Amino acid sequence: MTTTQPLESSTQATARDGNVDSTPAAAAAGGRRRSRIPGPLLPQRFRPTNRPKLWLEIALIALGYYLYTLTRLAAPSHESAAQQRGHDILRLEHYLGLNFEDTFNHWVYSMRWLAFSMNVYYATLHFIVPIAVLVWVYFKFPDRYRAVRTVMIAMTLIALFGFYFYSLAPPRMLHGGDFVDTFKLLNPWGQTAATSDGVAGLGSSTNEYAAMPSLHIGWSTWCALVIAHLAQRRWVKALGIAYPFCTFAVIIGTANHYVLDAVFGLVTLALGFLVQRILQGRQVFAPPKPAGDAPLPRQPEGLTAGGLDDDGASAELVRPSIHLRT
Repeated sequence: MTTTQPLESSTQATARDGNVDSTPAAAAAGGRRRSRIPGPLLPQRFRPTNRPKLWLEIALIALGYYLYTLTRLAAPSHESAAQQRGHDILRLEHYLGLNFEDTFNHWVYSMRWLAFSMNVYYATLHFIVPIAVLVWVYFKFPDRYRAVRTVMIAMTLIALFGFYFYSLAPPRMLHGGDFVDTFKLLNPWGQTAATSDGVAGLGSSTNEYAAMPSLHIGWSTWCALVIAHLAQRRWVKALGIAYPFCTFAVIIGTANHYVLDAVFGLVTLALGFLVQRILQGRQVFAPPKPAGDAPLPRQPEGLTAGGLDDDGASAELVRPSIHLRT
């Protein structure tokens, strides 16, 4: 008794026999390359792409900010260790050629209007801009919101470990340093005492040694990436990209952070993206694939929709050998 198998194209037969072209070009043309990043860790039902309920998001963000503030307050001050680490960072930056904070800080203070403007910028935009970006993505790009929000939450939680385990005196509070504390001399709220957050009168109720990593840089760069990827107008993209650069000038000019604080702020942001990828298994700005959609079968190279090759000839079909049964 004989049985026949379905006809298959020569391309399929070649692939079946193991003669598949494994070059990068073939991989790019023929299929998806397996990611080296593990994930997703979350089950499918915990990875929805629809827009979450607004009241739930507001409650989640409020709870997250409360825990963020609580952790900062609970972090040990360790003033002597924080001061020593500040001097260590200055020595390391001097070795790396990055120790321009003092010069830039004095230049900013020499122009009082600029120092005052930077104080206002530091104390306000750090919270206003990220919240505005979250609201914008929530309403305009609901399918990207969960991924974008997850990056920010993961980045902030990672930064809290730095605040708790690595107390660091900012430049303006460094004993023996030559930095100008612009907040005390040009406080935007009309008082002479201000915290590192620029909030007057709260020096005794916040941890001013929570400087490493710089979330001013982490959050502002997160905003820039979101705006650059999702905004349509070029001038909006330009403003978004300029935001972290302006923020970097502000945190150095007001002597609230070292250059290395900014560097580790970027590292923290990168870890936030990594956590999101592991949890949800997709790129942050890639449009999510609808659940249950099966990929269409790939047409063999060189064939047109009518089954003809580029020269108009019929594609060769290979019939597998006939198997005999007894």
